[in-house]
Amino acid sequence: MRDPLSLFTDAFTSFLFGKVETTRLPVRTSTGQAQAVYLPTAAPGLGDSGVIIGREVYSGKGYIYDPFQLYGQQLPAPHWLVLGESGNGKSALEKTYVLRQLRFRDRQVVVLDAQGEDGVGEWNLIAQELGITPIRLDPTAALDHGIRLNPLDPSITTTGQLALLRTIIEVAMGHGLDERSGFALKVAHAYVNETVTDRQPVLSDIVEQLRHPEAASAEAMNVDIEDVRAWGLDVALVIDRLVDGDLRGMFDGPTTVGIDLDAPLIVFDLSHIDRNSIAMPILMAIVGVWLEHTWIRPDRKKRIFLVEEAWHIINSPFVAQLFQRLLKFGRRLGLSFVAVVHHLSDVVDGAAAKEAAAILKMASTRTIYAQKADEARATGRVLGLPRWAVEIIPTLTPGIAVWDVNGNVQVVKHLVTETERPIVFTDRAMTEASSGPGGADHDALHAAELEAEERAAAFVEQRLGDASAPTSAPATSASATSDAAASAAAASESTVA
Repeated sequence: MRDPLSLFTDAFTSFLFGKVETTRLPVRTSTGQAQAVYLPTAAPGLGDSGVIIGREVYSGKGYIYDPFQLYGQQLPAPHWLVLGESGNGKSALEKTYVLRQLRFRDRQVVVLDAQGEDGVGEWNLIAQELGITPIRLDPTAALDHGIRLNPLDPSITTTGQLALLRTIIEVAMGHGLDERSGFALKVAHAYVNETVTDRQPVLSDIVEQLRHPEAASAEAMNVDIEDVRAWGLDVALVIDRLVDGDLRGMFDGPTTVGIDLDAPLIVFDLSHIDRNSIAMPILMAIVGVWLEHTWIRPDRKKRIFLVEEAWHIINSPFVAQLFQRLLKFGRRLGLSFVAVVHHLSDVVDGAAAKEAAAILKMASTRTIYAQKADEARATGRVLGLPRWAVEIIPTLTPGIAVWDVNGNVQVVKHLVTETERPIVFTDRAMTEASSGPGGADHDALHAAELEAEERAAAFVEQRLGDASAPTSAPATSASATSDAAASAAAASESTVA
């Protein structure tokens, strides 16, 4: 019992300064008892319905992401931006994500594969595994009855054809069409569509009409026929490059019969095209518009359009405008656009800064792999990442990335199963990893980490089979996957430690 003087002192102090905190006596306990009192905390996940990605690094719990499940609730748009330098796991993430999405029956994926080695695209192994032949766009092969895509394909609306022709010309010229050139192109296109009815109109028809315009088109505007011919000369020269120049063979004929647009995976192999040439953005524009009018349909299928080297799209004002329309239109029909780029500076500092900002705004999901410190700071400013996320981006190891899903920011370790590993990690990817910093010691550490992760990935592999069940019940299988990954992750961490 306390003495009267102490009680009086406490009462007087409380009257002057308010209630004084009581002193708690130390308590001896065990860690088993303490864990029930001091509960661990972790950021909330994205739910338990969708595709398993891996595990959240700090809590070890399973990480599940699916834009189709989250759209309208946690996501305002289903589009996704993937950033990071080579050799950090972007390719492995994309491939496993697609493979796992295809386990659901109502999914369909198109990939624009702009990278490759040994004469084939990076997605060739996966296509072979699924029994699919990639659509290889190659100027050399096209001359020998290769694949063709016709910008004047009747399946594309007349308005879409004209918009695509303008984009091709503007990309090649590096500036927009003036009114006179635009008029010459419009009347030539209209005349070809009206008069060529026994076959598909082709680009050579447009070139011929630009060189020899009809008198009626000049009379309608009360101008001289020679003026109309002069206005269309530069346009004809640009289109002629697709007909008889270095890009000939791919677009100057009817669309190749037999392209299976109902296949679960469609791969456009662009690896034979020089990635630094003007051909790549032109090619992507033609493929994008052709898919918009032939592939995206109101059949309640969930579609994924994944573009490697997407800076060819985002960095061109004219191509970006076409894809902006595609993204807005595709949202209503269940399209998720996935853009893969190395550096955000590749697109935000280019000529299409305004268009790039609009497309980035539509990407509610952003995944950022390791970048240099200055690039990470620039990325953080543009994407509005929290400071802690920006600071750890340069320290991330391969396979780990910062995920920002509409403001829900977490650090995620991607898991690859044994079944996926042979077709996800190509020879080139393994070569890049082994030549990275650290040499043999780095490889040994990486191998030890992979061995520890295999136990966690085994659970993912076991549960992923459940996703092939009817899509009416994806949540159950995904939930089980989440629980398995979480428990396996804990074992994995202790093994690595």
